[in-house]
Amino acid sequence: MDFISKKFCELSATEVYEILKSRAEIFLLEQGIVCQDLDDVDYDSLHCFFWDGKRVTAYLRAFEPLKDDGVVMVGRVLTLNHRSGMGSELMKRSVEEIKKNFACDKISVHAQKQAVGFYEKMGFHTVSGEFLEEGIVHVTMEMHADETI
Repeated sequence: MDFISKKFCELSATEVYEILKSRAEIFLLEQGIVCQDLDDVDYDSLHCFFWDGKRVTAYLRAFEPLKDDGVVMVGRVLTLNHRSGMGSELMKRSVEEIKKNFACDKISVHAQKQAVGFYEKMGFHTVSGEFLEEGIVHVTMEMHADETI
């Protein structure tokens, strides 16, 4: 299984298709989230994923929501094989790529409440109260870019 990190313009048509297919499988079919997934953020994102030769099996995107504030957001985090260790490996490698590709002070994620423990193990700390996003309870979590996983 290959770890891949690319900007949108570097992705092949097959990679884009498989990324969107995996996002739909997890967020729409598994979690029942009905939202506009294609939100134009992908164009300015770094896309990090595991590729098994025919499928995107784990994925996240990283982007700067506001220029010059030193924060990079991580979103659309998924794994097709839950509790396999793939999510941890994805986060470790992706944080390294984020640090290489962005001049950032912090990395932030809107974590679903049930995933807070996972992100804490990765070095993220809760910095907000609970809020609803697409009908699911989330919290904002951050890690300083100089921290290691």
